[in-house]
Amino acid sequence: MSVAFVVVFGWVGGERIMERLPLSGVRVVDLTRVMAGPYCTMLLGDLGADVIKIERPGTGDDTRAWGPPFIDGVSAYYLSVNRNKRSITLDLKHPAGQEVFWRLVDRADVVVENFSPGTVDRLGIGYQAVRGRRPQIIYCSISGFGQTGPGKDRTAYDLIVQGMSGLMSVTGFPEGEPVRFGVPIADIGAGMFAALAIVAALYHRAQTGEGQYIDTSMLGGQVALLTYQAGIYFATGEAPKRTGNAHPIVAPYQTFRSADGHVNIAAGNDAIFTRMCRALGLDDLLEDERFATNAGRITNLPELVERIESVTSTLTTAEIVHRLDAAQVPCGPIYTVPEVFADPQVQHLELHQRIPHPTLGMVDQTGFPWRFSQTPARIRRYPPLLGEHTEEVLGELGYTSDEITAMRQQGAV
Repeated sequence: MSVAFVVVFGWVGGERIMERLPLSGVRVVDLTRVMAGPYCTMLLGDLGADVIKIERPGTGDDTRAWGPPFIDGVSAYYLSVNRNKRSITLDLKHPAGQEVFWRLVDRADVVVENFSPGTVDRLGIGYQAVRGRRPQIIYCSISGFGQTGPGKDRTAYDLIVQGMSGLMSVTGFPEGEPVRFGVPIADIGAGMFAALAIVAALYHRAQTGEGQYIDTSMLGGQVALLTYQAGIYFATGEAPKRTGNAHPIVAPYQTFRSADGHVNIAAGNDAIFTRMCRALGLDDLLEDERFATNAGRITNLPELVERIESVTSTLTTAEIVHRLDAAQVPCGPIYTVPEVFADPQVQHLELHQRIPHPTLGMVDQTGFPWRFSQTPARIRRYPPLLGEHTEEVLGELGYTSDEITAMRQQGAV
């Protein structure tokens, strides 16, 4: 199969830039809001797709109002997941608004939505309707619990799905309460899995010409992430327990006290355990039969932790990391978010980027988790102002200035 890149153009700081990206030439109609859907479409935009974000006239994406914090009235939450998109306002219940939607579909490769199940069908813009007009479309629905089944109509937020997926039951300390993951992992996971599925469907279409429907859910994504925790249950029939910062089946692999805080150490096999003991002056542990195997270390974990902390608690985190790095023992400090972005390796990988914004000056963004050798990623567009590209996109669809003005007066855009 031959692969052809489409050259696209972007503007940064007023400069017109020619580029090629993995998804250049792919157009995405984005009907999503809040986190899971916008995260998915941001990933597609980061890969080069032309993402057209459809928002409600007047208010837009719910997260535009979420805060504090706000930066000069703009939600930091909204800014975090909406770069590399164009925004148009559109009333999908208005006949003229629907006509705009269908013109977009006629030129689209992908539609992504995260309304409650059944909503897009009631609006007349569900998969079957879109497929009837554009058979090669890839249509992805992201929901809390899936489009079918007894739980499909449950209202979903990240916290609810974290609880119902089992994630919170294995997060936290044994003597403590169930704990929510520190980032909205159910939303982010659903967005990542949806983006992966869309890219796979695009590849399938390139081979066969077939479009298809993708049903992905927050619940499905979180259950998939259980991996070895589910494996423990399948193997033993017992519910996995919360183990705090310790690994349930590998030891020592956890957080230890240091003289000035904490440090993470992961001795993932016997050879690393040996190097750790020697680096920390704990050679006597190597002669103790209780700790000769991983199984023994798990069985006798409290005693092992006490011995290790008898040393680590007398050393600073930096001293521990220096010793263990020299011995090639996986270890690391526990950073705050500001410390993350001050880290030299994070900076080298360009995981913190600053881009120009028309009303905010420079805005900060996380960078890309991938680095392509032939199609390097770049933030081509700042998170758009509400409806910023309405006239631009409608003009591309063949609407005249007078027609756009009339639709504004009617409340359709």
